Amino acid sequence: MCRLKDCEESKRRRKWGIMGLKTAAFAGDKLEKLRNSGVVSRSRMKLWIIRATTSILVWTCLVQLTALSETRGLRVLKGWPSCFSQESAAAAALDAQSHLARVLPPKRVYKNNGYLMVSCNGGLNQMRAAICDMVAIARYLNVTLVVPELDKTSFWNDPSEFEDIFDVDHFITSLRDEVRILKELPPRLKRRVELGIIYTMPPVSWSDISYYHNQILPLIQKYKVVHLNRTDARLANNDQPMDIQRLRCRVNFGVLRFTPQIEELGRKVIKILRQNGPFIVLHLRYEMDMLAFSGCTQGCGADEVEELTQMRYAYPWWKEKVIDSDMKRREGLCPLTPEETALTLRALDIDRNIQIYIAAGEIYRGERRLSSLRASYPNLVRKETLLDSSDLRYFQNHSSQMAALDYLVSLESDIFVPTYDGNMAKVVEGHRRHLGYKKTILLDRKLLVKLIDKYNSGSLNWDEFSTAVKDAHAERMGNLTRRLVIPDRPKEEDYFYANPYECLETQSEDEPQELTSI
Repeated sequence: MCRLKDCEESKRRRKWGIMGLKTAAFAGDKLEKLRNSGVVSRSRMKLWIIRATTSILVWTCLVQLTALSETRGLRVLKGWPSCFSQESAAAAALDAQSHLARVLPPKRVYKNNGYLMVSCNGGLNQMRAAICDMVAIARYLNVTLVVPELDKTSFWNDPSEFEDIFDVDHFITSLRDEVRILKELPPRLKRRVELGIIYTMPPVSWSDISYYHNQILPLIQKYKVVHLNRTDARLANNDQPMDIQRLRCRVNFGVLRFTPQIEELGRKVIKILRQNGPFIVLHLRYEMDMLAFSGCTQGCGADEVEELTQMRYAYPWWKEKVIDSDMKRREGLCPLTPEETALTLRALDIDRNIQIYIAAGEIYRGERRLSSLRASYPNLVRKETLLDSSDLRYFQNHSSQMAALDYLVSLESDIFVPTYDGNMAKVVEGHRRHLGYKKTILLDRKLLVKLIDKYNSGSLNWDEFSTAVKDAHAERMGNLTRRLVIPDRPKEEDYFYANPYECLETQSEDEPQELTSI
């Protein structure tokens, strides 16, 4: 009986032993499989990491190329027209390398007092100066500036946005050490503005910076956002802190860079001109709107005078309606006519064979009024005659973008001659001073019309006329001068942007130590 029990026990043990061996073997196989699967998983993980890293690198390269195409005009990702030559592409590649090496200035950290929105008014160069002023004001008030809105409702009716004319990313990043600039308001504030919940006002013209600190800053702190709906000449020319004046210059000369497309096309125009020798830029303000606005009708027929008068009355924001053209001309308040301009250039001994690039819109009555100027200077050119129509098709009906091309060419010309002291004439004059006091002939129109009338009447012969014109302009070549200040009459004094001498390199020991007052 015991033996029978021992036998059964022995069988049971052998059975469990065999099962144990099988179980152990099974467990070992499973462990081996797990180990193998672990190796496979690690291999797959490594492969996944390599693929992910490669994808990230590829996308980073694409983003960099996109950024470079936006800032330097590269055609890697953009189908811009064929005005970009191989030579310019090589230059752009070199620019791209230097761009990559450029280190952005450190962000300025400050307590944000609120947000400043601005709507610029006027033409390109009036808006350009205004943007410089608004940056300086925002910096002084320690507020965040929203990228300025450009004028789309003026006579020119240009729908261009800021980023269509200026390099907006360069504008923002270049000023990060001075002021925070956003492309749009934060969402919560943006919704309030879209609902019309915003404080809007025009600041007082020619105001001292203290006005903005005492009057505008409290409004920004109260409402969080303030919208300035007028920006032309809203900051005084003189007696501002030196940091304010220098920041205005910094924005004008370095920060407000045109888009890569405009810059590239400007370089193309300049290259074409340079291939044919030196050139003059003549800023001939003889467009229809200029004549209608000013009321200057010298040389116009009766029907033309009527046409210009009707245009002046059609625009309610042109406040002066009844204008004595002859009196304005005698006071030097009218742009020179093409005929007067031809006489002046000849009197100054300008070579008749030099290229003259006309930086202007459409000249009133076109070739008929340009005939005497062309007879004296046959090499008259314009951007429309130098470039193919395909080069300009993206700029047509965008007067500010076309004006930007003229601005670039004006800066690079051997001589710049404005026939009227409008905003472009003044801003280009100041920019050429910054570039090394490049020759700018500042015409004394009041004297010139007297001399021209005497010459035309026979009171002066040609030699007398020419000598008088040259003597009158010997010291009016854009050289170092003092800025004239007229207390309580800022509109009549020298414009800051025409002669920002606080920011200019001096050519001699005769650097002005203080402003001239009268």
